[in-house]
Amino acid sequence: MTSMMNDMLTITELARESGVTARAIRFYESKGLLTPRRAGTTRIYTYRERGRLQLILRGKRLGFSLTDIGEYLDLYDADPTRHDQILLLLDKVNNRIRELESQKADLNETLKELVSVREQALTTIQDVSVQAAHA
Repeated sequence: MTSMMNDMLTITELARESGVTARAIRFYESKGLLTPRRAGTTRIYTYRERGRLQLILRGKRLGFSLTDIGEYLDLYDADPTRHDQILLLLDKVNNRIRELESQKADLNETLKELVSVREQALTTIQDVSVQAAHA
């Protein structure tokens, strides 16, 4: 029984362990992404919930929506072979890579344009300084 109790965390302990706030954990719970056990009014988080929270945080870090993350987590519970889950993950990752590559191209174009504007501004400042020195 002691081992079982050691495998369980309160919301405060889970928040501390995962580096997020208890409020964030309750938010993920309200979205159906986490389903802790209850001991009276206290939420009890098991290894399953800890793992799900890690997947949620990783998904958020990689830019996935909570809907995408929820679909992925739902498949984990529904498919013991994880085949469908892996196919969904692969599809979502490929889409995210395409989005980021597009953003990267847009950022590169913006950076080139900003560098050009900076060079034009510096040239103008130098020209004005030279003209002022000769006047």
